[in-house]
Amino acid sequence: MSPSRGRTLALVAALLGWMFDGMEMGLFPLTGRSALRDLLGSSAPQADVDTWFGVIMACFLVGAATGGVLFGWLGDKIGRVRAMTVSVLLYSLCSGLSAASQTPAQLGVLRFLGALGMGGEWALGVALVMEVWPNASRAWLAGWIGAFGNLGYTLCGGIALGLNRYRDDLPGWLTSVGMSEGWAAALTANGNWRLLMLVGAVPALLTLFIRLFVPESEKWEKEKAAGKASHWSGRDLLGVVIGAAAALGVIALWAPGVELPPAVRIVGSVAGLVVVVTGYLMPASGYLSRAGLPAGARAETLGRMLLAAGLSGVALLGTWAGLMWVYMWVDKIPSGADRDARAWLQVATSLTAAAGCLVGAVLGGVLGRRPVYAALCVLSGIGMVAFYNQPDPVYGVGFVLSAGALALVSAAFYGWLPLYLPELFRTAVRATGQGFGFNFGRIIAAVGQLQMANLLGAFDGDYAKACSVVAGVYAFGLLLIYFAPETKGKPLPE
Repeated sequence: MSPSRGRTLALVAALLGWMFDGMEMGLFPLTGRSALRDLLGSSAPQADVDTWFGVIMACFLVGAATGGVLFGWLGDKIGRVRAMTVSVLLYSLCSGLSAASQTPAQLGVLRFLGALGMGGEWALGVALVMEVWPNASRAWLAGWIGAFGNLGYTLCGGIALGLNRYRDDLPGWLTSVGMSEGWAAALTANGNWRLLMLVGAVPALLTLFIRLFVPESEKWEKEKAAGKASHWSGRDLLGVVIGAAAALGVIALWAPGVELPPAVRIVGSVAGLVVVVTGYLMPASGYLSRAGLPAGARAETLGRMLLAAGLSGVALLGTWAGLMWVYMWVDKIPSGADRDARAWLQVATSLTAAAGCLVGAVLGGVLGRRPVYAALCVLSGIGMVAFYNQPDPVYGVGFVLSAGALALVSAAFYGWLPLYLPELFRTAVRATGQGFGFNFGRIIAAVGQLQMANLLGAFDGDYAKACSVVAGVYAFGLLLIYFAPETKGKPLPE
């Protein structure tokens, strides 16, 4: 296979993987309200729906964080392509199985397991593409990485719109292909949420393409030939297991039905996050020690992993505890109960977010990584406060466009991050380093998700006040980027 063809196939596989990642991430924000109303019963209080929505989103984010570390380790040990195949298969199957959930807890477990693969695919795909394409292409590649992730949201929203258009005909179509009437009715009830989850199993077909046609990264092959891949040890994964358990323990502290004093919850959450950080760093720490790198190099790598986690966490918390709640807020405003409202919002925001990813990456390549990240923090903070505090909001074209404008800016981080994070780490630890960095940010976002129900309760359900508080996270991003190294014009570290 020629090098140029191999690069193209690797890019196609990764872009499709990220698109299906985006579809997977977009499923629950789009269907969560309908699913929880179905599983909890129509008489369940709105507070219970909000709380379970936050808990399941948090489970998904913790799963993605764990998967980023787990599959990053696997990709550095056995290769990007083989590990990517497993990751895509895992999130596809778990998404399909989610359609059979009978309780919110079952749905949360399956979302956690599926997110393991989704978080892993991001880290593996970024490592593979950045290693097989020339350095000069990095800014555009990073932009397309983020753009295709958001196009997955568009795909998800488009499918939902199509199913809504033909919802009266769907049961008949399903029974005509041999499905029982009971299953057909269950799949198409309550906003088609079970059918949408079942569609999430389609990416499993991508794994065949990956295994048959996509070549391995030559950079990784050289690392393997030099014996560096042998320094990864399975015993270090115990730390990841402990870290994941601690993260789920933090979620349990805030779960519905758990009555604990606020002080216990806060202290337990802080202690849990310390355990999570320590456990998730174990694979990289163990590798660096066994590889015999100087103490200074080990400290630099671990420090950059924490820096990457902070930079990613700011963007992810702003998205998952701010922008994503527009799907819940729209039901509260005039005309927002339209059955297509959430789907149209998802299509509009994902399209503008895709454009934002390209802009964020290209500007980062031209103007420098640090100034662009700082500008995105300022614009995202102002945009979020302005959007949720618009006077007399009414669902319509203007509302959808304003949500799209917010997504354009706040999602530009997801073009900037795949540009910057690979530039922080050597080839031998790139998948693990950026997998931890980007996906540990999801733990931070998960903690924010857990607090949204409390914020809404404190502000009597006022989304404007709650999301304005969330927007303050961007100020922390300005502080972090001040200490980050500038990597513009430098090759990927070897």
